[in-house]
Amino acid sequence: MPMILPGRHTAAHPDALVVFLIGARINRFYRPQAWLPVVRAMPAMLKELTAAPESGFMGYQPFIAGLRTVMMVQYWRDFDCLEAYARATDKAHWPAWTAFNRASRDNDGAVGIFHETYVVAKGQSETIYVDMPRFGLGMVAGTEPATGSRAQARDRMRAD
Repeated sequence: MPMILPGRHTAAHPDALVVFLIGARINRFYRPQAWLPVVRAMPAMLKELTAAPESGFMGYQPFIAGLRTVMMVQYWRDFDCLEAYARATDKAHWPAWTAFNRASRDNDGAVGIFHETYVVAKGQSETIYVDMPRFGLGMVAGTEPATGSRAQARDRMRAD
C-alpha cells in the first residue's frame, strides 16, 4: 500500500516539461496475435528509459480506461528528448513501431494505438495532492508542501 502524504502537497517541478499520453485500445479481443505484441512492447521501453536518466525521460503513470484501453502518462524533460528516443533505431521503441506498422496492414483494426504530446512551458502547470500517495508529476518529480507562496493554484502557476 503506498504511503499517504497527509495534508496538501504540490509537485516539486518548477521547470518546463512534456506530458506524453500513449496507449492502445484492443478492438477485437479474439485477435491476441494482433494486440499482444503491442501490449508486450511497452515494458521493455519503460525499463530501458527508466535505466537511462540522461534520455530526458522523467517517469510515468499507467492507467486503464474502460475494458479495452490502456494508457500511460509519461513525463519528459523536453520534446527533443522524446523525439530522439522515438527515432533512435538502436532503442526498443523503433523496432516495436516498425513491427506494429507492418502488422497493422493485416490486423484489420484489431488494435488501435494513440499518443498525444503536450509541451508545458515553465510556470504553466499546477498540481495539488491532498491526502494522497505520490501520484502523477508529484510521483515523478517529488512533492513539497502546498503552503505559503505555493498554497494557491494561481500562485503555483507563476514561473519562479
